Amino acid sequence: MAALLLLAGCSATDSGAEPERPEEGRTPSAGGSAPPSAGGRTPAPDRTPSGSPSASPPGSAAPSASTERAGRWQPRPGTRWQWQLDGKVDTGVDVPVYDIDGFENSAETVARLHADGRKVICYINAGAWEDFRPDHDAFPKGLLGANNKGWDGEKWLDIRRLDELRPIMAARFDMCRKKGFDAVEPDLTEGYRNRSGFPLTGAHQLAFNRMLARLAHERGLAIGLKNDLDQIPELVSDFDFAVNEQCAQYDECGRLAPFTKNRKAVFHVEYELKPGEFCGTAEKLGLSSMRKKLELDSWRQPC
Repeated sequence: MAALLLLAGCSATDSGAEPERPEEGRTPSAGGSAPPSAGGRTPAPDRTPSGSPSASPPGSAAPSASTERAGRWQPRPGTRWQWQLDGKVDTGVDVPVYDIDGFENSAETVARLHADGRKVICYINAGAWEDFRPDHDAFPKGLLGANNKGWDGEKWLDIRRLDELRPIMAARFDMCRKKGFDAVEPDLTEGYRNRSGFPLTGAHQLAFNRMLARLAHERGLAIGLKNDLDQIPELVSDFDFAVNEQCAQYDECGRLAPFTKNRKAVFHVEYELKPGEFCGTAEKLGLSSMRKKLELDSWRQPC
């Protein structure tokens, strides 16, 4: 697997042919195939290409900062972050933003991070049912589709049925708000590009993703668009930031430019590339980038 051009090096806190791509939605780490207490996450399947990258740079990135928009948090391009979905959260990482599992972390953990001046993002799975979550019985069986290949205990959801999914997702967002989170990161928002067991279309996905954005904003929460590169032009105005996996490995980072052009952060990770292979591009585009292990534990190598 050929590496990308090395545009610049990065300091780390820890120590040919186009690559085959995983399926759209979630790459081998985001969200977990078992409860975090099970220790580790199993790899996800391959995904199909989501299109060619944009050649247009987003211009100069705004300085790392956060502001409030309509009463909610708005992270700016370049804002440093930590993403930990596995294991007990290490609250000692010196960054202004944490992204952690909403179910597995308490209001006390969120309060501790707030006391240290951090903003905290609430990770939930929005596009698939998980049999290990405490609210798994709230999902009618008719909403459950094909297994999410590579993720034990997960089934794709029929996102066309907004009336049935809305109260379930609202309850999850209420949980995030009650625990004190500042934002939500709903995962698997690209079901229409996967073998879900349902005839999902891009229009269905847009409606579902916009429903999630409205639910978050109604609760004063910011919300991030996870991957879903093809629909960024239609959704950038609905979301407050983006979360991306492996855009450098697949030469797609330019497609995130609509977020940085609108002074919205792009929180980005790579799993296989070394920082020197993507940090130059990331800094040029204004991305908030780091390398993580697939387990998404506390280890990180930031740009």
